[in-house]
Amino acid sequence: MEQKYNPSIGCNVSGCKYNCTEKQACSLDKIYVSDAKSPAKKCKDTLCDSFACRTDGQ
Repeated sequence: MEQKYNPSIGCNVSGCKYNCTEKQACSLDKIYVSDAKSPAKKCKDTLCDSFACRTDGQ
């Protein structure tokens, strides 16, 4: 049976139970992303590969 996936959430973490490896997507409706280093200023400072630093000073 094919796992339901959310095409709006890309994921390549094959070890996660919510990952749909054949689609490189997540089966969750939403995700929670946190800082690995605060304040986050670079992609590597977060747990999100899609991170982009805010330019509005926040």
